Amino acid sequence: MKKSERLPDMMRYLNSREFFNLSDLMDKYNISKSTALRDISSLEQLGMPIYSEHGRHGRYGLLKNRLLSPIIFTMDEVYALYFAMLTLESYQSTPFHLSVNKLNEKFEHCLSNTQINQIHKMKKVLQFEMYQHKHVSRFLDKILASILNESAYNIEYTKNNQTKSYAVQFFKISAKFGQWYAAGIELDSNKHRVFRCDRITFIAEEERTAHYSIEELLSRSLEFYQSENSIHFEVEIAEQAKDIFYKEHYPSMEIEAGSKTVIKGFYNPGEEDFLANYFMRYGQYVRAVKPESLKQIIQDKLEQLLTHYGKL
Repeated sequence: MKKSERLPDMMRYLNSREFFNLSDLMDKYNISKSTALRDISSLEQLGMPIYSEHGRHGRYGLLKNRLLSPIIFTMDEVYALYFAMLTLESYQSTPFHLSVNKLNEKFEHCLSNTQINQIHKMKKVLQFEMYQHKHVSRFLDKILASILNESAYNIEYTKNNQTKSYAVQFFKISAKFGQWYAAGIELDSNKHRVFRCDRITFIAEEERTAHYSIEELLSRSLEFYQSENSIHFEVEIAEQAKDIFYKEHYPSMEIEAGSKTVIKGFYNPGEEDFLANYFMRYGQYVRAVKPESLKQIIQDKLEQLLTHYGKL
């Protein structure tokens, strides 16, 4: 490992320790005693508050209540962090209390003029595909806090101009296709539900205790979601259509690739239209569909679409 790579790693390593010996550095980084001494000197020059204790059992220590020493990033790490930060620009709302512009200013303040010029050039030529989040989700921070604290909440949810109240224990937040979604267990019915976060108009902590731990909810989420009347499906697709599955699929489905490529899973009653619309994206790559009822729904939708375009 080069010294330019070793020193930043050594900073992180030592910041987690109160005391260390030369042998610790020699063993971890496979360096000689003289190299270890030179590295300690370099770290001191970079601002690490290192002191030595002399005597038979001499050792090095770091001052308590110290500030984290500056972390040195490679240029590739600077690029990666910068563009990860830029993805926040596509979100109208986030679970974090921050301003992307201020975050960007703070980040660039830590960089040299050369690094800033380089990342500005890269921003012009390197593009990431991102879905723009147009809707404001007001309570993402409270939903996230409720998950971390394993708390139950009362919410009001508006859909199709109707507002309903739910007592929910949330366990997951996700961003998909320009929207924020929160998954949770409805406490009165013990049913799995997914709420579009911008449609949550009110949220307040529930007095009752949450039913489950987060680990249990995450491990049993499919079990909660699958109803007693769920319907299993198998859709065979052409091998070259696997990319469509990998770009978008859902927890209730999986793909098996062997002599045939088959998407298997289940759907609950009332979700037939959603699943039919999903498999219509595969077009002529579909080879077989089970059950027959799902195949019929897809056919009906295609006929309706053909009739619609015939009238244009």
